[in-house]
Amino acid sequence: MQLEKVYEPQRFEPRWAQWWLDEALYAASNTSTKPMFSLVIPPPNVTGSLHMGHMLEHTMIDMVVRWRRMCGYNTLWLPGTDHAGIATQMVVERQLGQQGIKRLDLGREKFEEKVWEWKAVSGGRIVEQMKRTGASCDWTRERFTMDEGLSRAVREVFVGLWERGLVYRGEYMVNWCPRCNTALSDLEVAHDDTQGSLWHIKYPVIDASGSLTGDHLVVATTRPETMLGDTGVAINAKDERYLHLHGLRVRLPLMDRDIPIILDDLADPAFGTGVVKVTPAHDPNDFEAGKRHNLPHVKVINEHAQMTAEAGAYAGMDRFDARKKIVADLEALGLLAGIQPHNLSVTKCDRCTTILEPLVSKQWFVSMKPLAEKAMAAVEDGRTTIEPEQWRTTYFHWMRNIRDWCVSRQLWWGHRIPAWHCDDCGHLMVAREEPAKCTECSSANLRQETDVLDTWFSSGLWPFSTMGWPEPTADLKLFYPTSLMIMGFEILFFWCARMMMFGLEFMGDVPFRHVYIHGIVRDAQGKKMSKTRGNTVDPLDITEKYGTDAVRMALLTAAAPGTDILWTEDKLPASRAFGNKIWNAARFLFLNMERAGIEPCIPDPAPAETLEDKWIKSRLNAAADICNRALEVNRYHEAAQTMWHFFWGEFCDWYIELKKLRFTDNSGLDNNWRNLLTTFEAALRLLSPAMPFLTEELWQRLANGAPGLPKSVTLAAYPQYSPDAHDAEAERQMGLLQAIITAARTYRADQKIDPKAKLAARLVASGEALAVAQSFRESIEKLAGLTLTVESGTPKKDFELLFEMSDADAEASRKRLAKEIEQLEKNIANSERQLADEKFLSRAPEHIVASIKEKLGNYKLELESKRAALAGL
Repeated sequence: MQLEKVYEPQRFEPRWAQWWLDEALYAASNTSTKPMFSLVIPPPNVTGSLHMGHMLEHTMIDMVVRWRRMCGYNTLWLPGTDHAGIATQMVVERQLGQQGIKRLDLGREKFEEKVWEWKAVSGGRIVEQMKRTGASCDWTRERFTMDEGLSRAVREVFVGLWERGLVYRGEYMVNWCPRCNTALSDLEVAHDDTQGSLWHIKYPVIDASGSLTGDHLVVATTRPETMLGDTGVAINAKDERYLHLHGLRVRLPLMDRDIPIILDDLADPAFGTGVVKVTPAHDPNDFEAGKRHNLPHVKVINEHAQMTAEAGAYAGMDRFDARKKIVADLEALGLLAGIQPHNLSVTKCDRCTTILEPLVSKQWFVSMKPLAEKAMAAVEDGRTTIEPEQWRTTYFHWMRNIRDWCVSRQLWWGHRIPAWHCDDCGHLMVAREEPAKCTECSSANLRQETDVLDTWFSSGLWPFSTMGWPEPTADLKLFYPTSLMIMGFEILFFWCARMMMFGLEFMGDVPFRHVYIHGIVRDAQGKKMSKTRGNTVDPLDITEKYGTDAVRMALLTAAAPGTDILWTEDKLPASRAFGNKIWNAARFLFLNMERAGIEPCIPDPAPAETLEDKWIKSRLNAAADICNRALEVNRYHEAAQTMWHFFWGEFCDWYIELKKLRFTDNSGLDNNWRNLLTTFEAALRLLSPAMPFLTEELWQRLANGAPGLPKSVTLAAYPQYSPDAHDAEAERQMGLLQAIITAARTYRADQKIDPKAKLAARLVASGEALAVAQSFRESIEKLAGLTLTVESGTPKKDFELLFEMSDADAEASRKRLAKEIEQLEKNIANSERQLADEKFLSRAPEHIVASIKEKLGNYKLELESKRAALAGL
């Protein structure tokens, strides 16, 4: 019956994690008539391993899923992973490179085989980590975005969009990563503010006959290497400085190519010289200006960030080496008017941090505005809610300013675009299955599109593709739309918005009823965790050290809506201490059950006859009410804090302390034990969604394999609020008892009296306080270390507690208290002087001023307490 002396979660957590899996406790039923709650996991990348963001997100999801399951819902938490196109291809390419193998040497088919081999060996790491940390998913339904079923769904959606006229192919300016060799969507781009330069270059003006006028236009640019591809120079039609140049041309330095001076708002008279070069092949704004003025595209930088043959003498050079050479050559020709420092935002690949190159290329796009309109309407009319409210505003801002989505990627790993080109007649076919011949010329000489789809395309189908769509499955009928989506804000548009658009377009309904956006786990300085900063924390390292439940509780108690979590390991000792407190309380109960001759059991409750029984049942009822209401509205921190306060601050610190005074050897299962054990068991159920491992270990020991009980505490009923269980009288009387005992303990601490020393005291009270003191005099004496006399009287408050001291002890206490009061008065004077100093207040940081105000309030409270103690002597 005895529990081990030391709380060692590492000893039992792996065992329960495996048992939950082996027993398939969390498999959902698509034929159940119970109320339904469903949620799909934001699929982590197959390349990944758990980080603190995952740990926070999975803990929140797991808590709400476990709670719903215990509330009687047929609950589905569907797990899976994302194929992570660019990330996975980079990992496998890197591994092959270590063996001296290049992707291009292998060929597409062999390379894809290598990726599948890698996935089989290494791709399940994050899934195993999730299982180890107790994620209560339905692992029988685990999916992968490259599964055959999901691949079919991807083809169906792409072809469906094509048939609706929402997919098209065209030449557009894209963000091109020279390292990943693929186009990126705007959301896959990182912006790095940096100190750069603004080069001022002289462009000689030529007249209508082609002769140099001797005049120059000075053009300001941050990228002189692209000037080789200029096909125009823009001035603003309203800029009076350049009115005389309308209709003329300039000679492009270094290339001796004559290009027109155009009038366009692209030129801002207030920026630089008011003249800008126009390079339609290498800048998105210039691309649009080029279309307005029918300017040609001259591509001088290729997909590998090298200068092309169009760059003339600079062909074959790296773009940044070419920049240096171009600047030097311009200076030698006397065409460099000047260089000035300039702050600019450099676009980089979010995956590999390579500086991107804007390039014009033929890509596949999805027209987004028609899809976005439906997705906005669904949030506006409440079919889907987004919390906290600030992210609803962000969602609408993004959707109203949405651009067409470039969905093609020049990769080998991913969903290959289901399109075929006829090499004989050039016809393009988009189809669900590979065509046998060209639908135009009947040629069999067909070639499939080499590009794959953006990873987020397949992820956008996740809520319904994972449930068997396009087949009308039982899972889809029951579990779609899902009930809730919990995610980080960084994928609100990447993923959430696209799921909304695809779900409405192809399922005719939203993918989820509610979206809850959690904060970010940051380091102690408030910086986002990243490998490059070296400030990441491995959740498995800390779960091994402190236990999974302790990590979960530390995250949950800090996870207030709309706020980020500043993570330090300092949070964990308190959470582990909480687990240790529960373990020790259980160990104490089991030891005393043995002395009482009671086998471990979950008995039927007895009538609450004692004050402590009535009080604890009322407090458990209140805690259940708060937890249920908090979890209903995604206030995970509030539920966790309530569980903590009830279990430690009420059950352990007061109820057990009072109850143990009634223990007698060989008592058997009397009413005291019945109420204690049923309350303990209910408290374990209350805590289970937050700390599943500890509660399973203790509940199973208490249940002792008795028939008729649920197989697991995680399947037992969650405590619910009952108006009949609220007992205001018991709570009021218990409050008086706690106040008396606390007053005695506070006095002992203030006077620095030996905790073991018995104190003689006299309690003067009236009314209910007098009745409580008389009824519980023995309990007060034992818990406060007193010899107590209770008298009827008329104290200023509910009661007055007077302590007897020797003259010598009283004098020593007076001197000590007088000294402490003097120091507190000095502290108060200093703080008030600082807060009255306008000069100090204008310069001091806000948090310093707030700290001083907080300390001042504490000093005043402590002074009042010390003065009262001195008066009592």
